[in-house]
Amino acid sequence: MREMAAYACDPGKSRGRLHEEGDAVRGPRDAFQRDRDRIIHSISFRRLRHKTQVFIAPDGDHFRVRLTHSLEVAQIGRTIARALGLNEDLTEALCLAHDIGHPPFGHAGEDALEAAMAGAGGFDHNAHTLRTLMLLETPYPHWDGLNLTWEMLEGLAKHNGPIHQPGWAMQAADALRPLDLESWPSLEAQVAALADDIAYDNHDIDDGVRAGLLSMEQLLEVPLVADGWRAVTARCAGVTLQRQRSELIRSQIGVMVNDLIAETRRRIAASGVRSVEDVRAAGQALCGFSPAMRDAERDLKAFMYANLYHHQSQLDAAAGARTVVAGLFDAYHGDDRGMPESWRASMPASEPDRSRHIADFIAGMTDRYAIARFREMGGQVDLPEGF
Repeated sequence: MREMAAYACDPGKSRGRLHEEGDAVRGPRDAFQRDRDRIIHSISFRRLRHKTQVFIAPDGDHFRVRLTHSLEVAQIGRTIARALGLNEDLTEALCLAHDIGHPPFGHAGEDALEAAMAGAGGFDHNAHTLRTLMLLETPYPHWDGLNLTWEMLEGLAKHNGPIHQPGWAMQAADALRPLDLESWPSLEAQVAALADDIAYDNHDIDDGVRAGLLSMEQLLEVPLVADGWRAVTARCAGVTLQRQRSELIRSQIGVMVNDLIAETRRRIAASGVRSVEDVRAAGQALCGFSPAMRDAERDLKAFMYANLYHHQSQLDAAAGARTVVAGLFDAYHGDDRGMPESWRASMPASEPDRSRHIADFIAGMTDRYAIARFREMGGQVDLPEGF
């Protein structure tokens, strides 16, 4: 077994699970390996194959969806964790699970649920990840949820940093299993958050070019991309543009990963942390990019928002997606007979629980399931047909 750093999360020292599992057959896996496997075998994880990453219900087989994005995040996360001496299994599990709380249609769907739930506490996809994995997934005979370790739940809650003003869903998760919301998370969780950024910063470029919404001429306005492109074209002269572009994405990921590892090592050494509890008490993020890469990455994000995420075709699709989600919420709130019997049978009688129950149902939908249910109700929306 590979030796881990003193500040890595140790499955042998886990704070454990909420429910005792008694004599359940476990096999040779440790606690964090079981967490990872529980995510992979969950219904919510399987649904990610039909949830938006950038494009809603894309016609092309080569575009990314939430599932493939999560796998790519996990690959990057494991690489970083291994280099830093962290627990790879916990890092991978956090990466695989980080988007499970996303409703259909990505952030457009989240915006619509947030608006629909304004009178019931709102909606947040990160908190809904906890709600899904702690309550809504029900594969076990004696408790709700996947009964994940404390370290897994903590990392999912706080991978973007301490939470000082939790919403209702995060408060409920914290009440069920206190997660020390105001401290910093483990380095494994911090790595998962940055692996997510590295993955979508680069792979969304690939999908944007493939869709014809971005051109190399536009991309070369971004200094980070321009620097990488000069290096790629110099060492890959004479090959096709498509292969050069693929090499650009790979090499840019490598540049960002290497920068992150070097800067994180520097911060760890400067902070003097010697344990995972030192990491949580550090008062700052220990995993991060160097100042130069941080600024370059921000410039890249600003470019992507201006040219891809806010492209008119994307804005039009997002408007259609919000119409679907808002329409479903209003329809089920007025008459729940369109919901499956299992959901109707457990419908709360009063607010805000009624609205939260409906939102739970909608948030679990895939893009194409939501579109199909909306059209069954007679709703009209201009969204892709390739679902």
